[in-house]
Amino acid sequence: MAQGDREAVGQRYDPALMQRARALSWQALHGIREHMQPGISEDQAQTQAMQVFEALGMERLWHPVIIRIGPNTVRTYREPSQPGVRLGENDSYFIDLGLVFSGHEGDVGDTFVVGHAPERQACAQAAREVFHDVARIWRTEGWNGQKLYDYARERAEAMGWRFNHAIKGHRVSDFPHSVHKGGNLGDLDRKPGNGLWILEIQLAHPTEPFGAFYEDLLADPA
Repeated sequence: MAQGDREAVGQRYDPALMQRARALSWQALHGIREHMQPGISEDQAQTQAMQVFEALGMERLWHPVIIRIGPNTVRTYREPSQPGVRLGENDSYFIDLGLVFSGHEGDVGDTFVVGHAPERQACAQAAREVFHDVARIWRTEGWNGQKLYDYARERAEAMGWRFNHAIKGHRVSDFPHSVHKGGNLGDLDRKPGNGLWILEIQLAHPTEPFGAFYEDLLADPA
């Protein structure tokens, strides 16, 4: 597929509206975080999430709300959660949102810790650090998507974490981006364009059943 095809957008695409969708999606994520207290289940958290979205004026979901708690934080997007898991007193969870605002797609994710769980906190921070390191290289070095993900894996493993090779990032744009068939960021053989690709990082502890996830738009600073 030609590079132009992989970065095609619709007639109504507006970079400013992409940034607005991004900002509102982060606002929604932190709104959900306020409800994440010990004892809550993933299903209950998803119900609370819909109330947060409604208050922000979300138009629709473009992918299901994903909230993973405890051992489910090592599972990928396509893997179903282990049922019955509730947030513990010293535990972690991540939120992964795909929301549409003003006809444009926001896609954000982050991991949080409740109580005292230093290793989980370190894992969450490592996912953020790897993300921001890769994003910096994208801005300064102009690497292609394949090289960016090779670096992400090397960086994560050097820090002592397992890197999830199944997570490779993807396109976003005006809804629905899927008509443009952008494919995975990790398979892109050229530098990803500004404001069109989501960089996803998912890590896990090498032996314990918990992990961390972080994702955001690859975009130049506003």
